[in-house]
Amino acid sequence: MTTARELFEALRLGAIDLTHRIVHAPTTRLRAETDESPSAMMIEYYRQRASKGGLQITESAHPSQDSRGYLGAPGIYTQAHVDAWRKITDAVHAKGSQIVMQIAHCGRHSHVSLSGGRAPIAPSVVPFETQVLTQDGWMPNSPHRAIELWEIPVLVESFRIAAVRAKEAGFDGVELHNANGYLVDTFLQDGTNKRTDAYGGSLENRARFSLEILEAMISVWGPGRVGVRVSPSGQWGNISDSNPEATFGYFAARLNEYELAYLHIIEPRIKGAEVSQRPVAVATLRNIFRGPIIENDYLAFPFAN
Repeated sequence: MTTARELFEALRLGAIDLTHRIVHAPTTRLRAETDESPSAMMIEYYRQRASKGGLQITESAHPSQDSRGYLGAPGIYTQAHVDAWRKITDAVHAKGSQIVMQIAHCGRHSHVSLSGGRAPIAPSVVPFETQVLTQDGWMPNSPHRAIELWEIPVLVESFRIAAVRAKEAGFDGVELHNANGYLVDTFLQDGTNKRTDAYGGSLENRARFSLEILEAMISVWGPGRVGVRVSPSGQWGNISDSNPEATFGYFAARLNEYELAYLHIIEPRIKGAEVSQRPVAVATLRNIFRGPIIENDYLAFPFAN
């Protein structure tokens, strides 16, 4: 059982040193300006939540205009974005805290009005319905198309450039959003990846896109300042896999090759408030992944270490 002493013991996440083990997880707030730059309200939001020796992970920032899935989501693909994020990192650092930027492509969870008229993308066309926040309110998502093979290196490069911009903005690291049914997650799981090329089919092929992006981000930051977020057995975004234990077990084992800062796991919960039984995700993956693990979602005190 975790004690208060353990929760407030120092911890090293790769190259990131913390004085306690409570991390502020990414939380979507949709408060960016119309040009997708972080707003003054966002500066205050992160400043208020900064604690000495602690770590915050930002809400997801998208690496290109056509990768956002919500009106009000912040970007990290222009100099204006960099300059605005710098005000946030300065405010957080002034309180002795550290901050990591989560980078995400929303994939099929989007609308043409958010992406300059371009259709949302996914590894394959699989029926999918959700609601997306647009300038005209909540709307059904636009039909998505399958990504062409030649587009994949372009997408990988967009994450690398976003990682460069995050460094320019003063962040202490970056997190790859490989969860919640967004683009990278849809490549990994076989319910949404029906490709027959080098990016579909086998576990190795389905993990390829994630690992190529991860390596691009590591090329900028080094492995000790890069984390990965996953949501095994999660159903957000109508995501599914025929064998999540095998898929995420393989993926976690591959992540051991990089000596990452951490693996961030969103726990699957059958009932939102039920925390009496240890879920499978962390209990399984902590026996595979050898680095630090951040556990997220409805944690009771005994499970908070």
